[in-house]
This record gives sequence, structure tokens and C-alpha cells, in this order.
Amino acid sequence: MKPDKVLSMLGIAAKSGSIVSGEFSTEKAVKEGKAYLVIVASDASDNTQKMFSNMTEFYGVPMYRYADKETLGHFIGKEFRASLAVTNEGLARSIEEKIKQIVTTE
Repeated sequence: MKPDKVLSMLGIAAKSGSIVSGEFSTEKAVKEGKAYLVIVASDASDNTQKMFSNMTEFYGVPMYRYADKETLGHFIGKEFRASLAVTNEGLARSIEEKIKQIVTTE
């Protein structure tokens, strides 16, 4: 498996304190306008995916389904994480670009 740039960048963002994770914190960041990118684990429950999909659409925040809960958590130094928000605009844009490159090349 080739090294995943998206997950590496999420790790960097987490180390710099630019990630909030977990449903409650992610939701709070979106509603307070602090989230610039939301990532929901591909194996998150349907309810979780739908809730964040609706919320991010309403607040105009880009959202992607990416990796699984265990992988997301591992790369940001936590346990399982079904959702996370990137709170640094520059990092969020860079990560989003990487995700778009991966999504279009698969």
C-alpha cells in the first residue's frame, strides 16, 4: 500500500492542533463556523453520515467520506474516530486538494 498523503496531512494537522474529532466536537466546529473541512469515516453509521452530510451542506462546509474509523483515529493519534473537522483553512484546502486527486484517479 502506498503512503497516504491525505492521512499524513491529517496527522500533521492534528499535531498542530488544527483537528477536532468525534461527533460532538465536529458538529460544534461546523456550527460555530470553525470547520473548513469535515471528514467522515467510510464505515460510520448511516445516521452519522446523513447527519454530517445535511449539516455540512447547510453550513457550506466541504465533506468527504474517507478511510475507516480505525485508520482516521490512528493517524490523528486517537482511538476510533467516525468524524473529524479541520479547523485551519490552509491545511483544510491542501487536504481537500489531495482527496480530490485521489478520488479522480481511482
